Amino acid sequence: MSAATRSARKALIWLGIILVVLTGGLGAGVATGQATWTPALALDLAGGRQIILQAVATDGSTIDQSDLDQAVQIIRKRVDASGVAEAEIATAGTSNIIVSLPGNPDEATLDLVRRSAQLQFRPVLYIGDPGPQVIDTDPTPSPEPSVSVEPTPEPSASPAPQASIEPVPSAQPAPEPSATPAPAQEETDDAAAPTPTDPSDMAWLTDELLDRFAKLDCFDPNNRAGADPGDPTKAHVACAEDGTAKFALGPVELSGADVATATAGPELAQGTGTLTGRYMIQLELTGEGAKRFEATTARLASYYKQGLPSTSQDVRTQFAIILDGVVLSNPQVSQRIPGGSASITGNFTQLSAEQLANQLKFGALPLTLEVQSEQQIAATKGADELQTALIAGLIGLLLVVVYSLIQYRALGFVTVGSLVIAGVLTILTFSLLSWGMGLRLSLAGIAGMIIAIGITADSFIVYFERIKDEIRDGRSLISAVDHGWSRARRTILVSDAVSFLAAVVLYILAVGNVRGFAFTLGLTTLVDLLVVLIFTHPIMVLLARTRFFGQGHPLSGLDPRNLGRESLYKGAGRVREPKGAKAKGSAAGEDEVEGLTLAERKARARAAAAQQDEKE
Repeated sequence: MSAATRSARKALIWLGIILVVLTGGLGAGVATGQATWTPALALDLAGGRQIILQAVATDGSTIDQSDLDQAVQIIRKRVDASGVAEAEIATAGTSNIIVSLPGNPDEATLDLVRRSAQLQFRPVLYIGDPGPQVIDTDPTPSPEPSVSVEPTPEPSASPAPQASIEPVPSAQPAPEPSATPAPAQEETDDAAAPTPTDPSDMAWLTDELLDRFAKLDCFDPNNRAGADPGDPTKAHVACAEDGTAKFALGPVELSGADVATATAGPELAQGTGTLTGRYMIQLELTGEGAKRFEATTARLASYYKQGLPSTSQDVRTQFAIILDGVVLSNPQVSQRIPGGSASITGNFTQLSAEQLANQLKFGALPLTLEVQSEQQIAATKGADELQTALIAGLIGLLLVVVYSLIQYRALGFVTVGSLVIAGVLTILTFSLLSWGMGLRLSLAGIAGMIIAIGITADSFIVYFERIKDEIRDGRSLISAVDHGWSRARRTILVSDAVSFLAAVVLYILAVGNVRGFAFTLGLTTLVDLLVVLIFTHPIMVLLARTRFFGQGHPLSGLDPRNLGRESLYKGAGRVREPKGAKAKGSAAGEDEVEGLTLAERKARARAAAAQQDEKE
């Protein structure tokens, strides 16, 4: 067995493995009821849920179009980050935003859209059990446990912090605390007491705030589903997102507008830079936000008692990250963090780290959004348009098949097989992406699939024509397949690269259904390249070694009329004159020429011509 044959068989085996893996993975999803064998349809074909939001300015000012556009952009990023594809988000009038989500989105996605998304950073003053309680009036909170992080703290008077925050650059020494804040309960008249200037001052724990804290029930889901974010200039009480604790918090020191970006990634050990197996959030702040953040962390670090047992740490070393009045995380600060770059570390999983990073990154809407209406909507296109699109695709596929069979005869079945394989891979891939990433197929996406039929067929035509050109030059079929592939491969790669680049640019610049078209076009282009590499070429390598194709059968697609030659092709690269052809030259010369390869015949003819010139 030749090396080319072994390579071809290995490629086909890899194709089989890919098909088995894709089919098995999708089959597992279908068996568990989480997936279907066909891709999920987008809003225009399947309908979905529509939410109308009214934007209200937080400061009572007039809402302009730029505010709405910014809100639409952030909501779109949130929806995309949640895995929902083909959503439609647009403004209506002067203050409304219409969000249309395809299919039947889950409550988590709907809550993500409904939220007004006011992101706040408040210092922690006190942490207590989640249920209603009577707290100790001692202004000094209960001792805080160690820096080690627990992802789900047990309810207690002072649960473990969810995370700690450290500077990305080398930290500068934090100042020592100047004085212990005065307790709020020493004031006899809250109304007459001056407003504290230190956001971490325990004087913020007024009788009114303590009463609210005691009555707050974090076991109630309503208190954990987008609660009132409170007055940013005053102290506030809030529940942890998971309902395991509740917090008394100082006034807002930073908002979502101060966050430039946040990303999740593997955690690296301090000093060594080795992976710890956990995940972290990289936080980047804006210029003004970095200044306020440095001042805040310097003050919080002043409460961190260096060298003492971890049980003596004060909860005032923490600040709470709050989204819509719910505490997402309360990282602990042990040193001043300049520069606006910090890492939040803890027992984060990849999913929880990515979720917190998305909430930090997309959590700052400039407006408060109130839900005006929410309803199911029907498909905007419907079954008729879907049926028409599928018929158009079948007609295009049928025309390609007919042309291939007429032009290439048996080789046309290689084209048909390649198209079938490409179609199966595309459907399986789309169905898996629908299951795993929420991808949905719109009418524009179906148009991209139809266009891909022509792109895929074009690759086969380039390859087949190269093979025929090589045979016309006198090569055997086996050699023609090899040399034709080396030339056709460059053309196919360039063609697919141009199509893929166009799809990427269109995907980046476009929105909505146009992005669906671009995504489909890009994916099918990659599938086309994969099919040509591991199916079409390997099949041709194996077929070239068969008698039907190797001897140039009239139905093989390699007969003289297809090749544009008078001579009939033999598998070993030799030629013979067709029956009834008139011999040229002497009978002896004809006998000598019989059995020579085409290249040898050309060399012999050139030598004879040279001898004739010498005689003349």
